[in-house]
Amino acid sequence: MTGKLEKRVAVITGAGSGIGAATARRFAKEGARIVIGDLSGKRADAVAGEIQATGARVEWLKMDAADPDGAQALVWRAMDAFGQIDIMINNAGYAEVAPLEEITLESWNRVLAVTLTGTFLGMKYCLPVMRRQGSGAIVNTASISGTAGDYGLSSYNAAKAGVINLTRSAAIENAKFGIRVNCVCPGTIDTRAPQLLGGDRADEIRRRQAAANPVARMGQADEIANAIFFLASDESSFITGAAITADGGLTAHTGLPPFWRLGDSA
Repeated sequence: MTGKLEKRVAVITGAGSGIGAATARRFAKEGARIVIGDLSGKRADAVAGEIQATGARVEWLKMDAADPDGAQALVWRAMDAFGQIDIMINNAGYAEVAPLEEITLESWNRVLAVTLTGTFLGMKYCLPVMRRQGSGAIVNTASISGTAGDYGLSSYNAAKAGVINLTRSAAIENAKFGIRVNCVCPGTIDTRAPQLLGGDRADEIRRRQAAANPVARMGQADEIANAIFFLASDESSFITGAAITADGGLTAHTGLPPFWRLGDSA
């Protein structure tokens, strides 16, 4: 690796697994000092231990991204340990599957609280630190589900759409302070999500999602971590307010079949 994040401090929510954990590992390899936040202390501790074994400096905290006290505590942990925050990755998210009319208010509120409010809180508490420093990079994990609708994911669609426009608002408000704010919009990524959402149909979901992508496979968490690294690094110094899509070509497709195959059985 190139050490492009040397001497920088990166705070990452939802970093106990999946995209968040992959991002923490990637940033550590690039020389960053890492602060991991996750709802599962066990998973956060495991990822932190793995990173620490490589010689990187890392702190972790069990916290709920939707809880203002938890979000603030994560920022304080970073400041207590390292005295600065250069990168904030708001990655925590949550989804439940149900037709719109069957979504309970409790479920709706929880999805929005973790996915959208959690992103708001992460930015709210790290921005004063970054403004004092006169620099910073924030990357929010949005989704292609924030750019179009999905069957059974109305609350998640609404929350991720909110993340995208919240990113834009934060970007234009904070550009004059030397702070860049962007988001990445992953497509179907092979993480715990198919298992959590599909239960015993997880393998079927993975097969269908892979088949829907022009690249004929699901994405890997490391591939999204690469996109997040780009947006957090100086390589993207003129990019702010952007929503970068990483979906294997899924949203490039209208959904229509190839015209030269009309009438074919394939």
